[in-house]
Amino acid sequence: MGLLDSVLGAVMGGGQQQAAGGGGLASIIGMVASNPQMLQVVTGMLSNDGAHGGLGGLVGKFQQAGMGDAVNSWIGNGQNQAISGDQLSQVLGSGAMGDIAAKLGMSHGDAAGSLAQMLPGLINHLTPNGQAPAGGLGNSGDLMGMLGGLLQKS
Repeated sequence: MGLLDSVLGAVMGGGQQQAAGGGGLASIIGMVASNPQMLQVVTGMLSNDGAHGGLGGLVGKFQQAGMGDAVNSWIGNGQNQAISGDQLSQVLGSGAMGDIAAKLGMSHGDAAGSLAQMLPGLINHLTPNGQAPAGGLGNSGDLMGMLGGLLQKS
């Protein structure tokens, strides 16, 4: 659990300094700082060994729900399209969103809304070249390292 502790330490210790600089990561840092379980949830969503099949699996779910343009905008270099919590719930399914809400200790709507605010910017920052890596974002350990690096740089 040392990697998780170091990532959370970077978020908690540097969050105020980083948030003062503005930028896309400031709101992500604030959300993670206020609910550290959020980092575990998004890692579970985006990692190759997570429940949703990693970034590729998540993209597939968005495409199946008719929202492929939104998730592709987060990966691409253009403007990120916003989604609502209701749209994210539709993509993931109410059962998966209920599980996420329970892990976060939030209502279904609050969890979906928070993730809908966080995911576009986070995925955008994890795909800086405007395309998803062919092998995905890696397993949960790899992804935690990437997130820790992002949070320390911002």
